[in-house]
Amino acid sequence: MDHSTRSTPQASRTAVDTSAVHAGRDDLAALGVHALPLDLSTTNPLPDIEAGGDSYEALAGGSVLPAGGSAVYARLWNPTVARFEAGLAELEHAEAAVAFSSGMAAFAAALLAFCTSAGRPHVVAVRPLYGGSDHVLASGLLGTEATFCGPDEIASAIREDTGLVVLETPANPTLELTDIASAVEQAGEVPVLVDNTFATPVLQNPLNHGAAFALHSATKYLGGHGDALGGILACAEERAVRLRSVRAVTGGILHPLAAYLFHRGLATLPVRMRAQQDTACEIATRLTEHPAVAEVFYPGLAPDPAGVLGRQMRGPGAMVSIRLRGGFAAAEALTGRLRLFTHAVSLGGVDSLIQHPAALTHRPVAPEARPGSDVVRMSIGLEAAEDLIADLDAALEVPAD
Repeated sequence: MDHSTRSTPQASRTAVDTSAVHAGRDDLAALGVHALPLDLSTTNPLPDIEAGGDSYEALAGGSVLPAGGSAVYARLWNPTVARFEAGLAELEHAEAAVAFSSGMAAFAAALLAFCTSAGRPHVVAVRPLYGGSDHVLASGLLGTEATFCGPDEIASAIREDTGLVVLETPANPTLELTDIASAVEQAGEVPVLVDNTFATPVLQNPLNHGAAFALHSATKYLGGHGDALGGILACAEERAVRLRSVRAVTGGILHPLAAYLFHRGLATLPVRMRAQQDTACEIATRLTEHPAVAEVFYPGLAPDPAGVLGRQMRGPGAMVSIRLRGGFAAAEALTGRLRLFTHAVSLGGVDSLIQHPAALTHRPVAPEARPGSDVVRMSIGLEAAEDLIADLDAALEVPAD
């Protein structure tokens, strides 16, 4: 039985909807099961001392489980995690994927594997970026040095010791789009890591445009129900080996139960993503006409001179941010008055959420790069559009003239 995390796409799985249902499940028939199995073992029997040692060495070095070998210990490898990795790799058109205990653990592993330990500690980061990623880079906590820039300034920011170019598109929280192919061209030989959390593989595949890594906070859309924490990086197998070795040493592997929930979530990801996107489009359009709203941030509404939508993205997504005319006071009032939207961080679940980025997810970001205090971000769920619009209408204050 092949326990590799490499994707093994079939000729019949050309559509994302089909891959979402079947990817990572190719070994189930041989196991005699239909539903995804869950292996919670923390340790595993060893055939003998020599074979156990060989397995340990291979897995700790970042290789996949050797044929006939033992999984040894759950910090090194787990079959439930490996199936989820194979599923996501296929959806992202990648050779492999490596799953971690959180999105930030995945990002940290990339920095350790390809910057700090590789003797290339410099990172070029395109802002805006998720607040946690921005903070790790700005603080230098993991031994990196960051140059922050705009999407057209990547080439001039590259140095001899640059190990990664990092970008997020659509960006958090104001949903700017970055042309991945242009970023890759500017980066030259430096690998580009794209945070694909907002778009998901349903709407965007960064590796198709030359990126080296597609990063996901699996906690969000991949799981889709707000009940599991994790992260994952899709990439070439050669790079996956280095990521697995970092994961084995630092202990950042995804818990099997979370992997099971994420893998199950992949099956409904395309259906959820499109339904949430349809509602987000309707809400964003309606909010452009609301007197309490100064600006709507949504890729389907903004000018797109580079033609990213349609060429790079297959849709504008299900995240909407707005700038309120009443400033912070209006933002505070809105988050407290809504009844269907839950005031909470995170995103991508079946229920709608709203949060204030400057006070929460982007609080550690430098003041000059932090979102305005009048901006709120919404993750649109699967509720009826008319009910969500009515909730927003009832909660939005129209500022006095």
